[in-house]
Amino acid sequence: MTSRTALEAHHTSVLTVGEALVDVVLPHGGGPATSHVGGSPANVAVGLAALDHDSRLTAHLGDDEHGARVREHLLDADVVLTEGSTDAPRTSTATAHLDGEGVATYDFDLTWRVGPQDLTGIGHVHTGSVAATLEPGATGVLELMSLARATATVSYDPNCRPTIMGEPHAVRSRIEECIGRSDVVKASSEDVQWLYDDAPVDEVVRLWGRLGPELVVVTRGGEGAVVHLPARDRTVELEAVAVDVVDTVGAGDSFMAGLLSGLLDAGLLGSAQARERLRAADLADVEEALRRAVACASWTVARAGAAAPTRTDLNEGSGRG
Repeated sequence: MTSRTALEAHHTSVLTVGEALVDVVLPHGGGPATSHVGGSPANVAVGLAALDHDSRLTAHLGDDEHGARVREHLLDADVVLTEGSTDAPRTSTATAHLDGEGVATYDFDLTWRVGPQDLTGIGHVHTGSVAATLEPGATGVLELMSLARATATVSYDPNCRPTIMGEPHAVRSRIEECIGRSDVVKASSEDVQWLYDDAPVDEVVRLWGRLGPELVVVTRGGEGAVVHLPARDRTVELEAVAVDVVDTVGAGDSFMAGLLSGLLDAGLLGSAQARERLRAADLADVEEALRRAVACASWTVARAGAAAPTRTDLNEGSGRG
């Protein structure tokens, strides 16, 4: 990366748009519940801040106990809440039910809306999860994604939540609209299975690639990930890292933060010009970002809750530093 591109990456502001809430975690087999601040977009914003990026979040919080806890958490993480993020009637919650392997399923009490956003100085916009499908906020998110593309890059994680989104056919077209407005799309194999009735992942990533993004990644838990570069018509498999799993809460969000961080550092996100560089990129150009994504997710699943690693954590884990 040139010194000019490195300087751009250092100063690039990232705006994440979507839900911030309190996760109530119910352990398998009983025992006391624990709670953490979460919400997929909020987790990504915290993950980016932990990796030393200028991270901002547009959320929808209430003036209540949960809202105060979320605001304190974001402040401690150096995530800046944008104007209008604290006028919700209540702060949303999600109840995570852990199975015997630590895998979480969720029930939500969620409210969401988004007002006009000032994109001045924003180089990248990330969104996803229910924020992009739950009205009345979802339409505003879609409009914001379109607006951002003039000067910034855009990423999206469907992070499908059937208990809120309903049947796949009810949200599939909206999700594909969001994919079509994105430069980077990250999903899980569970998302793909739910949306497309167990269609092969290789077919789905090629479908999504034809809609507009320059990079599509589908994570497969302990089986690694599938990576697709549409401009090169190239699909490869990314190996997972062996790790003792405590729980999977926030793992996909940590992967997303690591991926975006690596792409920003490589000068492949952060401006309209970066979009062109990403379009021309080959696998070698995105390998370091993919390694960072895997490292972040592996660090997170080895800890309880949606813990976010710093660069120092990652360097220590790899034996560098």
